[in-house]
Amino acid sequence: MSTTWWSRLSKKQEQDCAFESQSSEKDQRIQKEPDDDPELSPGELTFEEYTAGGLGRHLGVTSCTLLIVGRIIGTGIFSTPSSILSSVGSVGASLVLWVLGFLLSFCGLFIWLEFGTMFPRSGGEKVYLEAVYKKPKYLATAVFAVNSILLGFTPSSCIVSDFFILVAADQTVDRWNERAIALGVIFFVILIHGLAPKTGVLIMDLLSIFKIAILMFVVITGWVVFSGKTSVADPHYNFRNAFVGSSTSSNNYATATFKVLIAYGGWSSVNYVMNNVRDPVRTLKIAGPLGLGICAVLYLLANVAYFAAATKTEIDESGVAVTSLFFGNVFGPAAERALAVFIALSALGNVVTVTFAAARVNQELAKEGIPIPFGNKFWASNWPTGKSPLPGLIIHLIPSAITIIAPPPNIAFPFILDIEGYPQQIINLFIVIGLFYLRWKKPDAVRPFKVWWPLAVFFLAASAFLLIAPFLRPANGVGDTPPLPYYLYCLVGISIILAGGLYWVVWRIVLPKVFGYALVPRKETLDDGTVVTVFSNKKID
Repeated sequence: MSTTWWSRLSKKQEQDCAFESQSSEKDQRIQKEPDDDPELSPGELTFEEYTAGGLGRHLGVTSCTLLIVGRIIGTGIFSTPSSILSSVGSVGASLVLWVLGFLLSFCGLFIWLEFGTMFPRSGGEKVYLEAVYKKPKYLATAVFAVNSILLGFTPSSCIVSDFFILVAADQTVDRWNERAIALGVIFFVILIHGLAPKTGVLIMDLLSIFKIAILMFVVITGWVVFSGKTSVADPHYNFRNAFVGSSTSSNNYATATFKVLIAYGGWSSVNYVMNNVRDPVRTLKIAGPLGLGICAVLYLLANVAYFAAATKTEIDESGVAVTSLFFGNVFGPAAERALAVFIALSALGNVVTVTFAAARVNQELAKEGIPIPFGNKFWASNWPTGKSPLPGLIIHLIPSAITIIAPPPNIAFPFILDIEGYPQQIINLFIVIGLFYLRWKKPDAVRPFKVWWPLAVFFLAASAFLLIAPFLRPANGVGDTPPLPYYLYCLVGISIILAGGLYWVVWRIVLPKVFGYALVPRKETLDDGTVVTVFSNKKID
């Protein structure tokens, strides 16, 4: 049976790719036209140079939709509902935040669609920041590079994956067996994507379909619970006076919203891998809304199912195991352990998709000439297969492994979620400001997709609120990551953005001035066809 499904999906991918390779001349013109205007072209490389090398355009609508679904449905919907409920204090407020996260994500998606169809290149925010913020030169690239490399890790998914593996094996969870399994997961994913890229994509697709099936099962189980045909005594309990106990602290809502947005995070996954997408403009416009829409519906219904099967107190105290609690209450301990296997596979799928996209972003940063130890040519290459960026995967591996090993998981998991969210909101703020700037500066530029401006304004206002509110003192005075200060993740996030600026100052100003040289860019073509920008140090007399 498994062989049949494998072959069918492979055949579907081939048909999808064959169909989508038939791009019209108009589509090709639209994809290249922004590069005709030097004021719009991001970075030093032309469109043809930027998209050269690697496996080529092999992802169609099906794979791109599953990429988004696989990236969004990871650990968030299975683990963070309890943390969100703890922050906002009531079931009603928690559900409202999940709806708000859905609306904000769709607004963000439409903004990214406008940028992605204008600049159909891999790299996502890197490309859009470079297109808008051209001066000082390379500052936007350096800031994004530091943020992307330092925070481009996947320990949260690895932690949840190994937690459920241990639960399924009925083993005691401790600091060291958690770390060992999490490291095994990330190393396995790196090797698959780096040495067998087509197999990696196929695994992504299969795990994405599997995750949809898991959430469908959760939703259907929730309906059965509501019917009163299970051991749950009162499935409507949490929905009576649903807003009782709601927090009045802006900090609590901002922190919870970050976690909801992280759970929805992944709607921009295709923007990061556009060099690998067939007919990228058309594919992005279809796969983006379709993938996010599927996940949003499943998320909202899954949360309702959770609240039907367990009391507010039980969910609040469940930690990262809220879905295990759900099935334990409905089917008993044996089903709880069986479900743990499914959630572990779902978390693995998230690691697979995040790693796939992050490696391409790292590669694009190296192609721009950002100085990285051992030279950017190696990190920009598709070594050793010539088809997949294993060096970019290694860049992703290093911070992931450090984050898995160093901090205690019970504090690390919620704190990592917070840290991931804050710098991304700073970048999002500059992206949407850049959208309005380009609308004013280049009103006649080719835009295959154009977001309705009130949606962009709403997204801008929400981003500003999410940057300010976390500094307001929460009602309990400590936030949700004690003993760490409630504002610490904000300061860490700002420090990472500032570190990017400092990195640029040292690279572009301090070192050239101290050692008396000028940075002279040139382009080189690697053996695998990848074109990179390399800087030479020209001595100044």
